[in-house]
Amino acid sequence: MRVVVTGSSGRLGRSLATGLADAGHEVVGLDRASAGLDGVSERTVDLAVPSAAADALADLRPDALVHLAGIAVPFSAPERDILLTNTALAHDVLAAAASARVGRVLAASSPTPVGYSSPAWRAAAVPIDETHPLAPANAYALSKVVIEETVRMFSRTATGAYGFFRPCYVISPEEWPGAPTQQGHTVSERLADPALAAVSLFNYVDARDVAGFVDAWLAAPADAIDGEGFFVGAADALAERPVAELWREFAPALGPAADALTGTAPVFSIAKARDRLGWTPARDWRTELAASAAVSAAPATTGTRTA
Repeated sequence: MRVVVTGSSGRLGRSLATGLADAGHEVVGLDRASAGLDGVSERTVDLAVPSAAADALADLRPDALVHLAGIAVPFSAPERDILLTNTALAHDVLAAAASARVGRVLAASSPTPVGYSSPAWRAAAVPIDETHPLAPANAYALSKVVIEETVRMFSRTATGAYGFFRPCYVISPEEWPGAPTQQGHTVSERLADPALAAVSLFNYVDARDVAGFVDAWLAAPADAIDGEGFFVGAADALAERPVAELWREFAPALGPAADALTGTAPVFSIAKARDRLGWTPARDWRTELAASAAVSAAPATTGTRTA
């Protein structure tokens, strides 16, 4: 497929665009700056300009579109700016896709609409799945609720299949060896101090596994994805001990139902993506940290010169 990815230069966008290209798709990235992505055709576009998305899609005529562009971190800008920017971008891009009759359109949401960032929040059920009530507690989370409803609107009114996904705390490939993650801590620091990972309920996902999910979503029957949302996360929790042993001290809002999260079980369920799309993540923090450590420990090789 020819797939357009908006926000292709971002933390998730880089891995998603290159992952789709590696899977055999013809990928065009749209962003305000290029990232030099292997196998990806990048176009410099400011999607905040009202006609930019429509002009780009009318020219490219893609088979599918993945919308990531927007303000990606809560409280990283004034609340009003986050709400207006994210919702306007999503509406403009999805409306442009509808006008261009793009066959498949997938927009990025977030787990945050569930509401766990609020001190008053309590989980309605654990593990948390796509049926959990929404209770956004900030402008970023609210913008994602609006984006999900925008997807549903176009699912009802446009041709093609429209859907959304909620990627968990994204870890990009360079962060496994020790680069700071989205909140400024390394993965190892988040594991060593459960209070850091508890803020996001110990959820995470490797950015390359998100690309695998999108590839599976693109290949799925339309009736399995149209108007639907999916949690996309790792198959385990970002914690060295079971969540059942941690929640009382670090995430009491989960409640006694979290006692069932034994072993490596995560708080957010990915069963819907597995059952409908056949997708399961290929990576977890144990294997990725071990692989990074092995690379760091490998002796440097130097060339030899013969006379």
